[in-house]
Amino acid sequence: MATVDLADLAARVETQAQTLGLTHHGVDFELVPERFMMETAVYGLPVRMPHWSFGVRYIRQLVQRHMGHSRIFEVMFPGEPCKAYLVDANSLAENVLVVAHVLGHADFAYRNALFRRSMAMAGGRILEQAAARAHRIETALAEHGQEQVEAVLDAALALEAHIDINRVLHRAPYVARAAATPPFLSDDPFHRRWQTLPGEHAPTASTEATRQVIPPQPEYDLLWFIAKYGPELEGWERDAFLAVREESFYFYPVFACQIMNEGWASYWHARLLRETDPLPPDLYVSAIKAHSDVVRPFASGRTAALSVNPYHLGFSMWERIIAKQGLEAARLICAEEDDFGFVRNYLDAELADELDLFVYEAESDGEIKVATRDINAVREAIIASRFNFGAPRVAATHVDVDGSLTLAHDHASDGRGLDVQRAERVLDYVVRIWRRPVTLHTVDEQGADRVLMARPH
Repeated sequence: MATVDLADLAARVETQAQTLGLTHHGVDFELVPERFMMETAVYGLPVRMPHWSFGVRYIRQLVQRHMGHSRIFEVMFPGEPCKAYLVDANSLAENVLVVAHVLGHADFAYRNALFRRSMAMAGGRILEQAAARAHRIETALAEHGQEQVEAVLDAALALEAHIDINRVLHRAPYVARAAATPPFLSDDPFHRRWQTLPGEHAPTASTEATRQVIPPQPEYDLLWFIAKYGPELEGWERDAFLAVREESFYFYPVFACQIMNEGWASYWHARLLRETDPLPPDLYVSAIKAHSDVVRPFASGRTAALSVNPYHLGFSMWERIIAKQGLEAARLICAEEDDFGFVRNYLDAELADELDLFVYEAESDGEIKVATRDINAVREAIIASRFNFGAPRVAATHVDVDGSLTLAHDHASDGRGLDVQRAERVLDYVVRIWRRPVTLHTVDEQGADRVLMARPH
């Protein structure tokens, strides 16, 4: 093979991407060691607030890596510009594929409405913003000590999925309701006459009638609610909750569009490798082999996959859409949908059969059986774990006069009971920050009503 370097090949691929109509903000590529890549994948960002839970995640990722179950080729952050990290130990062919894959991600993030909304709210410089937040946490550690800071982060990170993506990132506090105007103070002649009757005096306004109800309706954005209404939170504690919330808003489109996004990037990396001229033939063959590893349907060998590979499903769906409806129709779908609409509207029974998709159930003896191949059941099974950021839907429903907080689990809409032991741990984290009794109304995994309560120690 003729001597070529990654920068030259990446430039060729990017030129071809522009020719094919890929549009995106600039992309900064950086080669990094594998350890840096793993840490970034675990933390979610190259620099993020320190917390013990990330160490646990890192160990799990390391074990999976050594078992051959998890290999990270790249990490890409949408922004202005986008930032992409490539592993320096990857082969040249693998990193050429990664460059093409990243350009597909950048194009998707530029087009997709959910990504665009997130970018408009959270800003396009996530890495710098995350580093600034991490610095503020380090300052808090120095001022308040590890135990106090860790208690705040325990609660905030335990609730990191509990945002309301239907609301805006930067929210004002609830608007206080004006006290009702007594009828005798109105301009109505009858009411003025009533005021002059013997023995009638203007009553004082009822404190109960004018006291603001918090929250005025069920509040699903728990990070925001606790940050704004925690009875005794200090400013730095509120800032930590809002920092975790802002990062969750940034990450939500990545979560909610994973099948679409990975499929779109895989479609484009395959096409760019095929159509970029000239790529050395032996490099192209090696890159296409890497592509096959990325989009394969099964974990290994001929073992049936019990979970969907988003790369494989998304790639297969985009190929079918583009073949049947054309590239411009695909770009419109890319702009308007998330994984819920994408799977429900564009995964048809024919493709599901081709991909051998099914819903399974586990017997009491551990045997796995096919429960159904009904297309509607298959679609819902694929997207079920993506509902509400993958977390149970819990709302703050009432704050009593003594500051006690009531939470309610909307189990009817998210279709699940809670792991009671895990819920109790999270509740314990929350009560340490709320500093008043906290009650959670829910159901357990068998569907039985449960009321969990935690009190400050």
